[in-house]
Amino acid sequence: MKEILYLDHAATSWPKPPEVADAMMNALNMSGANAGRGNHAMSMGAGRLLVRARSALAELFVISNAQDIAFTHNTTVALNMAIKGSLNKGDHVISTMTEHNSVRRPLEYLRRTLGISVDYLQVDDEGQLDLLELERAFKPNTKMVICSHSSNLLGSILPIGDVGEIAKSHGALFLVDAAQSAGSLEINVGTMNIDLLAFPGHKGLLGPQGTGGLYISPQIDLEPLIHGGTGSQSETSEQPSVRPDRYEAGTQNAVGIAGLLAGVQKVKSIGLDQIHAKEWALTQLLMEGLTSIPNIRLLGPSIGTPRTGIVSFVIAGQESARIAHRLDREYQIAVRAGLHCTPLAHKVVNTLESGAVRASVGVNSTQDDVNRMLAAMEELYGNGSNR
Repeated sequence: MKEILYLDHAATSWPKPPEVADAMMNALNMSGANAGRGNHAMSMGAGRLLVRARSALAELFVISNAQDIAFTHNTTVALNMAIKGSLNKGDHVISTMTEHNSVRRPLEYLRRTLGISVDYLQVDDEGQLDLLELERAFKPNTKMVICSHSSNLLGSILPIGDVGEIAKSHGALFLVDAAQSAGSLEINVGTMNIDLLAFPGHKGLLGPQGTGGLYISPQIDLEPLIHGGTGSQSETSEQPSVRPDRYEAGTQNAVGIAGLLAGVQKVKSIGLDQIHAKEWALTQLLMEGLTSIPNIRLLGPSIGTPRTGIVSFVIAGQESARIAHRLDREYQIAVRAGLHCTPLAHKVVNTLESGAVRASVGVNSTQDDVNRMLAAMEELYGNGSNR
């Protein structure tokens, strides 16, 4: 049996750097206590670990005060915190057709329960937003603009600096979903006018599952999503006002955060520019090869256009789930098929009924990996194939 070829990095990066597993095991053995819940050595060691991880993330995203970062279990929790903690009855939200259900579902929930209003702006076939349309979408009650930095289906990259500037000019909060960009694209919350940044630990930051976070501008006081023990201001029945305790009720995943810290350090040692350049080159090679397959349609930005490490496609007359299944069972190649939790983006590119196959490269992917994927696709669906 061939070694598995993993091309599902947009879901979770794998394999993790050895440093990540080492850091987690060390934390489990040496600092496996509750951070902020005692003054004994192990508890304080866990606390210091969280401080170091917060500081590393603040440096990566150019955040002035690391205390403005709240750790979460994933991007979904971070997005729910940002959306549900800041919107009220009568507020208007501008978002886009490339958003993940982690944005859409909380918004639709608040539409039903609070009566907020939402506009999902159209994007073109390559996933790009018309900034003039964004300007026209603002209303007197627009409270927030939400967009993904990069589509998890199309791989398109939105100009979040421009979007942030427009949002700021209208006095609206700007929430960015960095699920597909953290760890591969430059993010500067200050120059990009980002008020809220939701990010995962388990994708481009190379950390374990169960980690992530939310940057919250010091000018914003979100209502906490979860209330409970924090180890601080325990005498009051209210959630603490001090950050990050206000947004981190309950025991923190110190072991996972130790792995996240190691992952962030690995990303920094390689360099964002180098990671993105490598992933972009591999996606171009993959796209060029796939175009030789009859009846294939590539989704998202055209060849030669900026994108993240995502290549999604459909083949006329072939079920996307069947393609992914055969790649897995016959060639030990792991890709993802379906709607990728982003039905609005599928609606844009007319694949809502069929879904799509998504191959996504990561920091460890190689040209040999791409060639193996292309060879499998050629055998299965290339010219002359009767399979």
